[in-house]
Parts: sequence; structure tokens; C-alpha cells
Amino acid sequence: MKRLGRGAAELLAIAEDLRHHDIELQLLTGPLQGVYDPSGHGAALFAFFAGMAESEREYIREKSLEGQASARERGRHGGRPKVVDDDMAAYARSLRTNGVPVPQIAQKLVITSGKNKGEHPSVATVYRILAEEADSTK
Repeated sequence: MKRLGRGAAELLAIAEDLRHHDIELQLLTGPLQGVYDPSGHGAALFAFFAGMAESEREYIREKSLEGQASARERGRHGGRPKVVDDDMAAYARSLRTNGVPVPQIAQKLVITSGKNKGEHPSVATVYRILAEEADSTK
């Protein structure tokens, strides 16, 4: 069941494709062992598989969301650590206000912590800092 599709829609599309090409499903082991025609009894089997796949997908989603909420409660947040602190962002904004081009601003800034310590942030990071400031003033 897990190898056939990731959700009900995908499993039903596979069943329709099998039906269109007159391909039968053969289960080699387990309690449902046998050959199933997608247009006959196999249709019910695929509907069952689709329901189970959708149920399992929803269960995995719920557990993932619970895990993220639990991590947030413990003070852990996903994603990469921030490269730019508030002082660096303020300096970048002041340089931009003075008309300094963004690539030059990126060369003037230096990352103070993390694995990229001592390097310059990317131009995209500087644009993001400046955009965040513009969004907060609206």
C-alpha cells in the first residue's frame, strides 16, 4: 500500500490507469493474496487502499505538527540561524538611505557568529533585510 501512492487521489488515478490498460493487480503475499481486476473486485480493494493511504497521510501530518508545536514550547525553532543581527540591519538601512548600492552594502557587512563568521552576507540577504524594513513601515 505504501509503495503504490502517497494519497487517495494518486491511488485512484493509478487504478484508473490500470483499468484503462486492462492490467490486473496481483498480491503475492498476505491475507489478500490473489489477482484483482481493477474494474471488478479490485476497484473496492483500491478504494480501501486509497482510504488507508489518506488516513496514514493525515496521521503523519498531525504528528509532524504536534512535534513542531512541542519543539516551539521548548524554545526550539526550525530553520537556519539568523546571520544578520539588529545592529547589522540598522547599519545596512543607514547605508541604503545614504545611497550606497546593495552589493557594496553586502561587502561592508560582516557576519559575527555561526559557521560563516567573518564572511559577508549575500546580496540577496541584504535585499531581504531592506525589504523587511520596508514592510514594517507600511
